[in-house]
Amino acid sequence: MTPPQSPAPLSHGAAATLSLPDFSLVEEACKKSSLLWIAVPGLRDRAVWHVWQEHEGRGAVYLVTGGGEQNVPGLSDGQLVRVTVRSKDKGGRLATWSGLVGRVLPDTAEWAEVVPTLHGKRLNAHDGEGQPERWAERSAIFRIAPQGPLLEGPGRYARGSGAAAVQSGPATTVTRRVR
Repeated sequence: MTPPQSPAPLSHGAAATLSLPDFSLVEEACKKSSLLWIAVPGLRDRAVWHVWQEHEGRGAVYLVTGGGEQNVPGLSDGQLVRVTVRSKDKGGRLATWSGLVGRVLPDTAEWAEVVPTLHGKRLNAHDGEGQPERWAERSAIFRIAPQGPLLEGPGRYARGSGAAAVQSGPATTVTRRVR
């Protein structure tokens, strides 16, 4: 992915900081594509599954991390992250925006609204209907609301491809196998 750009300054009117066409682009892209990349400052980008949901009249990305779910280290309440969403049709980068992270706590109205949606979209859960209880006990649910102007979008892309080097790990090899 491209290096992080400086996120926009914080404000309380997240949706108001994006122009209506830009907010509509982000909303539509996030509704169609269940995969996006989160760039926590100082760490590599992470691909995550998510849902887009409205709460109190504002749309945002919601995701689950930890407790047997996807790992998004460094994500914390009140920080700004860079979010890149792909085009569902073409698979390439469609829009990049700054997002303000908020933790969604169990036993809140927001939790009660978003957990059924997340639960319904979570594929291959090993604990089935017990999943929301596991999330309350061992996972964290975060909201990422658009914040500031669109960083990249149609006609406004960075020159680089956005491709990142493969991270080494137990599944990587040094050289390509010859057949």
